[in-house]
Amino acid sequence: MDTKKFASYLDATNLKLDSTDAELCSLCDEAAQAGCASVCVYPTNVSLCSNVLYDSPTKVCTVIGFPHGRSTTASKREEIIQAKENGADEVDIVLNYAALRTGERGIVANQVEQLCNTARELNLLTKIIVETCFLNKDQKIDSLAICEAAGADFIKTSTGFGKGGATVADVALFAQKRSNGIKIKASGGIKTVADALAIIEAGAERLGVSAAAALLAELEGKTIRAVANESDNY
Repeated sequence: MDTKKFASYLDATNLKLDSTDAELCSLCDEAAQAGCASVCVYPTNVSLCSNVLYDSPTKVCTVIGFPHGRSTTASKREEIIQAKENGADEVDIVLNYAALRTGERGIVANQVEQLCNTARELNLLTKIIVETCFLNKDQKIDSLAICEAAGADFIKTSTGFGKGGATVADVALFAQKRSNGIKIKASGGIKTVADALAIIEAGAERLGVSAAAALLAELEGKTIRAVANESDNY
């Protein structure tokens, strides 16, 4: 896979707890130059990144109900509305996986449906983060069905803040079980080009990575100094 094609899979991410404006501006510049699909940042950083990327095809993505997913529907909906007003193009919404784990499927499904409807009305692309590391196989399949029924654009594996990230097995499971064309975003622990290509081969159409520049450099046979990241699992 050439560098341009590879970059088109990437959501270049900075969800560090101590990220600075300078780091975010650099992320935007690097992502735009490489042709990444988006930059993914906290809601309070959307305006900054939107201004930097105003004339670039690289989109601005932000996280909603992050990383726990236990915010109320009203709270998540307001985050989505504010994200749109601040210039976001895509929203990665954390599913209430705790409620799914305790059998409260109806509550989870209702919230996802409402939030996807809100995002669609605002012309925002939706990715639902289900946090696979905390779900068993049946719950993973159920979360996929919930996302499909709500009309989400993507199901996303992980926040990067759980006990584990994306796996080839989980991506393959979603790819095998999906029924309506929903896409798959993998995130968490994708550190090498080999990791990334294996996950793409399993069926992922988007990758959330905190070291996009390093992956692109590796693909080109270069090496760059790794930068310490609070969200190294992302």
